[in-house]
Order: sequence, then C-alpha cells, then structure tokens
Amino acid sequence: MRNLTVMALILYCALFIPGVVLANENLTPSGIPLKDLESYVDEYVEEFIGETTAGANVVVVKDNQIVLSKGYGYADIKSKIPMDPGTSILEWGSVSKLFVWVSVMQLVEQGKIDLNEDIRHYLPDGFLTKLTYDEPITMLHLMNHSAGFEDRIFDLGYASKEKVESLEEGLKKAEPNQIYPPGEVVAYSNFSTSLAAYIVERITEKEFDEYVSENILEIINMNHSSIHLPKEENEEIIQHVTKGYELIGIGEFRESTPFYMSMYPSGGMNGTTDDLAKFAMALMPQGNKKSILFDELDTLEQMLSTSYSANDNVPGIAHGFWEVDGKKKGFAHSGNTAAFSSNFHIVPEENFAVIVLTNQAGEADITFGLTKALIGESVFHPVANAPDSFDVEGTYISARRTDSGFLHLYYYLTPLKVKSLNENEIQISVMGMKGNYIQEEPYTYRFVNGDSVFLPMQTLYFQVDEGVVNQISTTYSDFLPMDKKGEMLAAHGILFLYCIVFFLVTALILLVRCSLHWRKKKAFSIMMRWNAALHLSGMALVVNVMVLMGRMLVNSNRAYSEIIIHFTLNYLFTFTCLLSMFFVIWNWRKETLTKWRVIVYSLSMLSSMLLITLLIYWQFYF
Repeated sequence: MRNLTVMALILYCALFIPGVVLANENLTPSGIPLKDLESYVDEYVEEFIGETTAGANVVVVKDNQIVLSKGYGYADIKSKIPMDPGTSILEWGSVSKLFVWVSVMQLVEQGKIDLNEDIRHYLPDGFLTKLTYDEPITMLHLMNHSAGFEDRIFDLGYASKEKVESLEEGLKKAEPNQIYPPGEVVAYSNFSTSLAAYIVERITEKEFDEYVSENILEIINMNHSSIHLPKEENEEIIQHVTKGYELIGIGEFRESTPFYMSMYPSGGMNGTTDDLAKFAMALMPQGNKKSILFDELDTLEQMLSTSYSANDNVPGIAHGFWEVDGKKKGFAHSGNTAAFSSNFHIVPEENFAVIVLTNQAGEADITFGLTKALIGESVFHPVANAPDSFDVEGTYISARRTDSGFLHLYYYLTPLKVKSLNENEIQISVMGMKGNYIQEEPYTYRFVNGDSVFLPMQTLYFQVDEGVVNQISTTYSDFLPMDKKGEMLAAHGILFLYCIVFFLVTALILLVRCSLHWRKKKAFSIMMRWNAALHLSGMALVVNVMVLMGRMLVNSNRAYSEIIIHFTLNYLFTFTCLLSMFFVIWNWRKETLTKWRVIVYSLSMLSSMLLITLLIYWQFYF
C-alpha cells in the first residue's frame, strides 16, 4: 500500500503539477493568457491610436522570448508609413538613463567607481561651480536623483543638431544651482545622469557613446539603436527615424521638431522597440545565470536592489531604476521628449517585460495604462484606524523645479493641490486634471482613478511631523509645501495684468494724442515728452516679456543664447524707464500742472515702478 501510495503521488505530480506551472508560465503577471495577449492589446490600444496617440510599438517579453511585437498607427502620418517594432527608430527619452546606470555598475564591478565616494574625486578640479552645501555628492546621490540640483530647461534639448556640443561642454553650459542638501530631497535630474556619464568618460577615457556601443549595444546585438544620433553613420537607422507628433485635438496631430541633446546620456537614445526588448532580456537572465552585461551575478542583484526609499511601504529607487509595486515587484523607467513617450518595465521574478514606445508627446494612456494592465496591481489593503486624510490637505510645489530665472514662476502657477474627500480618500489636482487616491498605510495613498497624467504617480507618501506635512514622496520627484501663499500669487497676477492693460492702453492714447498734435502742429512740452518716453518704455517692457513667454510656450527646447536678447532688452527698457522717470521728476516744478496731469504723471511713475518690481521679483532680468 505504501508503494502504491508513493507511485500514485508521483503520477499525480507528473500529470497535474507541470500543468499548473505551465499555466502560470503562460500568463502575464496580471493573469492574461499569452494566447489572448495580442487580441487584448489590440482592443486596448484601439481606443487611443489615431485619436489621442499617433502611433505606438508594443513588445512583451516572457521567459527570454518575445511573445508579442506589434506596431499600431503610423510612423509617418502623411506618408502612411506604419509603425514597426523591428525597424521604426523612435526617441527613447529618459529610458536612455538606464544605459548610464548599467555603465556605472560595470565600473563598480571593476572597482573603478565607489558609489559612496565624493564625485569630485572623479571630476576635473573646479568642474562644479554652483555647489551650495558642504556635504559631498556621491554616485548614489546621482542615481537616486538626490544630489540637490534644480531643474534647468535651457540647453537641455535643441531642435537642430548643429547646436549640439560635447558632453563636457553641454554640462558646463547647463550646470544648475544646487538648492537642496544632498540626500534629503528626490528631484529628478537630467544633469545628474549626464554628470554620471561624464564620469564614465573620464574613467574609461572613451566618449560615453563609444563606451555604451562597445560594452552594451554590441554585446547584446542592439544593432538598430544609437546612443548619440547626431554622430550616427548607419544609414539604415537614419532612414527609419520616426516622425514625432503633438496632439492638437482629438484625431488631429501636428508634426513636432526633432530633439537633439548635448547631454545626450539623459535622453538622447534612438532605436527600435525590439532592441529594447533585448536589453530587457539581458537584465533578466534565467536561473542562476549571470547577465551578459556583467561578469558577476551579484552586480545585477546589487543594481536591482533598493538604493533609496522614503518608507518601507512605498516603492523606491534601485540604482537609477524606479521600483514598481505591481503583483510582483517591477523595475521601470519612462521617458519623454518633445514628441515621443516611452515606458520600459521589467518584472525579473516573472521573467516578464513590457516595452511601449510612442511617437506622441506626453502620452500616458498606452505607455502607462497598458503596462499597468499587463503587469497587474498588488493586493489593496485599506488601513484600519488610519490618520484622517484632512491632515494632508494643502498646496505643494514640485521639488523638481527651476529655482533661478523667470521660469520658476511656472511651477508656482501649476502647484499640486491635495483635497480630502473623506477620512481615507484624497483628490489631487494639477492644472485642472484630477486623480483620486485611497489610504492603504498610514499617510500612504494609492491611485484608484482619474486623469491618465497621474498613472505614473501610483503611490503618494506624506512625510508628516507633528501633524504637519514636510514632504510628499512620489515617483520621479518629491513635492514640498508651497512657500508662497496663493493670495500673494493672485495679487501679483492681478497687478501684472493691470500693468499690461495700463501700458498698452496708454500707449494707444499716446499715439492718438501725437496724431492730433501733429495735425494741429502743436508741440509737446518737455514734461509731456518724457512722460511719453516713460509710457513707451513701459509698453516695450510688457511686450518684450509677453514675447519671451510666448516663445517659451511654443518651444521650450531652447538654448539660453536664443533668449538672452530678451533679458538685454529688459535692461535697456528698464534703463529708459528710470531715465524718463528722473526727467519727469526733474521738470516737475518747472511747469504749472493741472490736477489731472499730476494724477496722470504720478500714475505713470507708480505703474512703471510696479512693473519693474514685479519683473525683478520674478527674475525676468536673467
């Protein structure tokens, strides 16, 4: 009987357990059968392709095999060229950063980089000129985006390849101020990543694109990708570069400008979706095999281990990869350029990966929505006796922001607002877009529904001290309590609007008066002439500022040299304003003025001083 029982057990295991294992192997982490995967993805993307998304390539990897590779929509709408995961060359945006961190870990493995060493040890003397704090910046700080740098837009990307300089020169030109102590705040930083790539250059004595080509792309046969497109000589790659688009209305797309970078390691890679799938497989070797990218298995394990987390209950950062709390732990990175969006997501425990590349600016429905549907979510457990969500209400500003120059105004005009809906639920809003979150751990909230822009922000963790929120930790960037009151911002907005109306209207009145005086051959008094100069200078200031803001809204990918003319003009018109004001005051007692003219002249000078004060406060002079 014992032998029969053992035999029966063996037979049962042979017949049924492999079937269970096979069934699990033939599912996505979210539970979708692989045999139904293509039809599921087809149905999912149908809602967006041609409506809100120009085109997309989707590749899914399971057990080191591509189980789905399919293009949707057009690589070139006008010419009706379809998207193709194997040939369409798309901009990867910040997915490029992963190649920096793999390069760094290769050198860590060789003992050439210490993650905890002051990075100045690897840089030329005096290379960083805008450091504020004495605490050293380490490579781990760069990987965790916690070096404390402000975000800088100028000289990040260009519409023309002719403006691209060397990585070293690009870093020098775009060096930001350090506005946070190292290690205290996560503020996503393109500069940090490119600085790490420059360190790789210094250590290996090779240009970064050459190092990556030799030590990553060639090793895993990524033959249809380029780390630095302006230097690319492969005609096949150049020939298949995809056009990028901006959405201007449902089903309406406008072709966007190309995107070239001096700091290309942060977002300048171009290539096929199938090539990124090869990269994903290299990061997920099966069994106890080491990755082809490293000599030791431990190096890959170290890279995909947590290097920073704000709290044990929330996903953190794994040496440059973003941790994702799905049904199984994932590691991801997304990217955006002027006209492309991407998402790269691996789940090593399931040997599963999803790569989505689109030629659509700011796309999230497919890049994040589809990925989430295939990866699945962890089990949701609302916390009992949780702190009241009213505690976290408030207005917050992104830690990833420009702190110097007039662009810092933008971040104050687009804050993150948190509103309590009930004891356990909050609603956050940015620029009219809203997302709802439910508390599942004390002060930890999970996204449940809302606008797709919040899909990358699945988890919010509020750091609360004595009932006061000090910081919100999210994917990519922390948020800090607003340091300027909304009433003050509103007042400044009203005052600036007043200045616009005042100087434009008075300039028009002045033109009419000049015309009438000219017809009557009547001369202006000296006082009236200087007052007119004051009005025209104020109007010129207003127009110059409005043109500057308009140019940045149309295309923010500009070199600083492109807009310096506006700052020069601001100084010039401010000087003429002050000079005119001086001569108005100088001649005040020399003329007999009516009460009306006293009011007009006084209002002109006060309005001019108000405008100049506002421009100084909001840094429109540099």
